[in-house]
Amino acid sequence: MKKIVYLFICFFASFGLFAQDDILIKNIDVFDGKNEKLLKGVDVLIHGNKVHKIGKHIDVDSAQIIQGEGKTLIPGLIDAHWHTSYAYTPAEVLFMNQGDMPEVAIRSMKGAEETLLRGFTTVRDPGGNPFAVKKLIDAGEYPGHRILPSGPFMSQTTGHADHYCVLDEPRKTSGEMSYWEKNMMAITADGVPEVRKVTREILKYGATQIKICTGGGVSSEYDPLEVMEYSVDEIKAVVEEAENYGTYVLSHVMIDKGIIASVNAGVKSIEHGFFASDSTLQLMKDKGVWLSPQPFLEGDNSFADPGSQEKWLQVVKAVDNVYQKAAKIGVKVSFGTDILFDAENTKNQSLLLARLGKWYSPYEVLRIATSGNAEMLEMAGSRHPYQEGPLGVVQEGAYADMIIVDGNPLEDINLVADPENNFKMIMKDGVIYKNTLED
Repeated sequence: MKKIVYLFICFFASFGLFAQDDILIKNIDVFDGKNEKLLKGVDVLIHGNKVHKIGKHIDVDSAQIIQGEGKTLIPGLIDAHWHTSYAYTPAEVLFMNQGDMPEVAIRSMKGAEETLLRGFTTVRDPGGNPFAVKKLIDAGEYPGHRILPSGPFMSQTTGHADHYCVLDEPRKTSGEMSYWEKNMMAITADGVPEVRKVTREILKYGATQIKICTGGGVSSEYDPLEVMEYSVDEIKAVVEEAENYGTYVLSHVMIDKGIIASVNAGVKSIEHGFFASDSTLQLMKDKGVWLSPQPFLEGDNSFADPGSQEKWLQVVKAVDNVYQKAAKIGVKVSFGTDILFDAENTKNQSLLLARLGKWYSPYEVLRIATSGNAEMLEMAGSRHPYQEGPLGVVQEGAYADMIIVDGNPLEDINLVADPENNFKMIMKDGVIYKNTLED
């Protein structure tokens, strides 16, 4: 019966039919996203898409009442490295000419609802084309998470975004683009004039920040992990163009040389960074640069290509070390999952969040995935698409993105690993998308 009610709620929530002027959550403990001490037994009034009032014994004439006794209200979760277009799309669709962009869009739209129903109300998308999906979600036409899109991630030829076959005829001009480049999924650009132009094109398309690749990757075929990609002048050119447009650059890179060059050129977020040394992490801390690693285990992924599989094993061996060092040095760490090419594997998004408990307290884990990630997203400046209130917090004036958890995740972080059973209510923008609580 609960499953039927749940499906009913999800169906009507997708059309915004559960949105109303006032929703009052009564007698609930609140983690506000910033402070370790819970607000105990308070009422939370939601008006429209914002938190209107938090306090004791709030009464309103007409509101939907939700009883929260014995449960914890937390902000909606934020995934800072979620590929909307790649997570649910098999690799063969993208790289073996077995699909097209409409298929990617359909899979992405369906997947965005599934992601939302795990409690992830916002994502930073570091590569792909989720622009139409974002447009329809923001318009309330389909259910899904908020998206801060980077558009196509960019690399040099023979870099992480180069998916041309080695048997293809070499490209003679920069105007020759593959199908997936034309559809803004990934793109190659070489030389200062070209990277400037491509950066401007990506920003014109609607990117809220720019993603480049300054080091080798696992899933890409031609770049070993230890290589540096892009010259310092090319990196600086991309950073300058992004800053001219009021935003910032994040960079896929794992090794010291590439990280140092990126940071010194003005990159503000290092994606992965698994092989960073103590001195490099200290440099990042001193410059206020974010580190966005992922808590991978060996069984999380496997690759048919032997070279990619070997690189994957190198990465997972480095995960524990980089988290330990980052926590000790005090680098600003974000939470992201980087799940690719496997719809079934997306269900592990919540599990990866709970894994941070190996290096951080439950409070620190939740703060990282809420107000911490929200702080990082604010680097998008004037390109940030959600500026009417803060994200990642439960406070008056904030967006009404929140979750009611059955229990206290500040005592047991593993509660977030099972959102299907433990997340009793999920709200985004003042709309309830899941509610399995008894009235």
